[in-house]
Amino acid sequence: MNPDTSLPLSAEECLRLLATVPIGRVVFTEHALPAAQPVNFTTLTDGVAFRTRAGGALDLAILGSVVGFEADAYDPERCAGWSVLVIGHAEEITDPAARVAVAKAVRPWAGGRRERMLKVRFERVTGRQVGLPLVPAT
Repeated sequence: MNPDTSLPLSAEECLRLLATVPIGRVVFTEHALPAAQPVNFTTLTDGVAFRTRAGGALDLAILGSVVGFEADAYDPERCAGWSVLVIGHAEEITDPAARVAVAKAVRPWAGGRRERMLKVRFERVTGRQVGLPLVPAT
């Protein structure tokens, strides 16, 4: 049996790592069941931001709710990786400067219009690392 080699990450390290990957998962409740949807995203000073379809399933399921946002990276060759979980309220981004920043940084991979810009606020940020760091500290 392998000893537990996972290490907790500081909130600062979690935020630094979030900025190194393009895809995360919004974790929410849909019809009283757990659900997760991958999105490409960017980080803002107060949360993670992504674009979705106005009135779409994700938009309707999370707006105003407390949700999770998870992102990770791993290297199976080295048996190393990290995972970061953000818990916070989902809200629409209304600040014009923030909307411009998100529009430039997030080009949705999914087809169709993705004009709704949402963020999950950094209310709780936790993470764990296993093995050697994948992304060198700056």
